Amino acid sequence: MAIPTSLRSHSVRTYRGHIHTGHRNLGPGILSVDEETGLIAEITPDPSLKDPHLPYLIPGFVDLHNHGGDGGAFPTGTLEECRRAAMYHRKHGSTTLLASLVSAAGDHLVAQTALLADLADEGLIAGIHMEGPFIAECRCGAQDPAAIIPGDPELFSEVIKAGRGYLKQITFAPETDNAVALLDLCAEHGVIASLGHTDADFTTTTAVIAAAAARGVTVTATHLFNAMPQLHHRNPGPIAALMESAGRGVAGLEIIADGVHLSDDTVAFLDTATDHAFLITDAMEAAGKPDGQYILGSLDVTVSHGVARLTPGTGAIAGGTSTIASQVSRHWQRGWSLDHVVAMSSMRAATILGVTPPGLVIGGPADVVELNCQGQFQRCLAAGAEFTV
Repeated sequence: MAIPTSLRSHSVRTYRGHIHTGHRNLGPGILSVDEETGLIAEITPDPSLKDPHLPYLIPGFVDLHNHGGDGGAFPTGTLEECRRAAMYHRKHGSTTLLASLVSAAGDHLVAQTALLADLADEGLIAGIHMEGPFIAECRCGAQDPAAIIPGDPELFSEVIKAGRGYLKQITFAPETDNAVALLDLCAEHGVIASLGHTDADFTTTTAVIAAAAARGVTVTATHLFNAMPQLHHRNPGPIAALMESAGRGVAGLEIIADGVHLSDDTVAFLDTATDHAFLITDAMEAAGKPDGQYILGSLDVTVSHGVARLTPGTGAIAGGTSTIASQVSRHWQRGWSLDHVVAMSSMRAATILGVTPPGLVIGGPADVVELNCQGQFQRCLAAGAEFTV
């Protein structure tokens, strides 16, 4: 694990800790970062490091579903507000982030996608996630039902064009009109098809997953268990279809392991049932802010005791207020191993997104999270730049 020739003349910063590259748990060692390029210069195991308080150095967190934070909302915010939201999550370790939209009028989706593409040019987000509007009204959750429309390949194509290559993921319901045409566009432009906000049955969901696989389209579940029929032993629905597909390696499963969207026991069940789940936040602008009144898209939201719900209305959960870091800490305390933390918080999502190279690799970007010995976030590096809360 020597320093590449091209980096040997540059100054480096070093970090000591228990190093997990995402590929191997190396134990105690030293990670060196080239200060000029922001790349990893060297990773050196060092068993002589015996400090009982030695931190853990792991790959930066990857969040593929995030609507905002620190008062900034990706679906509606200005560039500066969206920049603030992205920086909030970066400071909490999410070095790779997709900015998520919500269902809205087509002209707004096109304009906001163009704005977020500018943010991606700055390197603050890795891309854009279009959640809706081709979803089931009866499973809209915190999406505006007035904005929901049948699958419209022409609108999807316009949003893709506005994204200038940064549209990385779309959430649509398997039962929407023109689902296959949407998949054709996903295949053409390398967009992940995330299935959710759906009332589809097992057969319909499985058929769309098969059509995606035939086209080489990556499939995920949008916040599994939420905004879809619950699992029933005689009517298995989309949850069983997505989990069965994950078991065959043809789908990934978003989960929000914050204790609100899913109980901790459900997360533990998923830990034993699949190795294709990964953490997302579904965070909205209230993440990092006090309880109070907020907005998600066009809908009013009240946050009480850290839980966001629509107001007035059904009381539906309206996005999240967690970070990947807080979810990691929560489940570290419940016994997650270091290997599992790295898989759930980074490597599985990075593989789905197509991050190259994933994990900590010599010559690759220094996207690193430092956890203390209790699994709590301390600081991170994003392309070599250091961030703390």
